[in-house]
Amino acid sequence: MLGKRVAGLLLAASASLALANDVPATLAGVTVVSAEQARKMAETGVPVIDTRVGNEYADAHIQGAKNVPYKEKSAKDTGFDAKQDHFDLAKLPADHNAPLIFYCNGPECWKSYKAAKVASDAGWRKVQWLRGGFPEWKSKGFAVE
Repeated sequence: MLGKRVAGLLLAASASLALANDVPATLAGVTVVSAEQARKMAETGVPVIDTRVGNEYADAHIQGAKNVPYKEKSAKDTGFDAKQDHFDLAKLPADHNAPLIFYCNGPECWKSYKAAKVASDAGWRKVQWLRGGFPEWKSKGFAVE
């Protein structure tokens, strides 16, 4: 009986931890876009920023995307401390009114969420976040390289 109770508590605790670390569906000051919307924007010249590590980018990425890795050490949480992380804002367009699209490995990946937040907080005004990331893009059969 005690074993079942402990097992139940552990299961509940791990489930709540998993939920606590899920990437939110929205981000204040940032527009969440679908793969279809991102593709249409990219076709008009909007820069697409791949926030994954270099070897993931080298394996395959959205056609035309630029790799600007988000190196995270902070918690996978909405209250993350960006000072613990590294993201090279100098590699983004200098025009803070230029639209940008950020992506990584899908809804469980925090890198594009964090990069979009950092860019928005730094003054970029037209930040788009492809929350479904590379998996959503690929599932639609859109161009990769």
